[in-house]
Amino acid sequence: MKNNKGYRKKELVKTLNETLTAKKNGAKCIICGAPIWAAGSAITGSNLCFTCTTGEANDSDDYEIE
Repeated sequence: MKNNKGYRKKELVKTLNETLTAKKNGAKCIICGAPIWAAGSAITGSNLCFTCTTGEANDSDDYEIE
């Protein structure tokens, strides 16, 4: 919520939980087929991996949901 102003907490938590479930069930990036980045996919509304969401290859400094 701190980094994503304008989101309603209850709706964001619901979307994050749904996206995390999709990831755990094997959801793949709609562009390249890699596992989705749940945190980013919840914000964008599309099943995308970290690289296809951000254009960056290294996700070691970015958040993911465990």
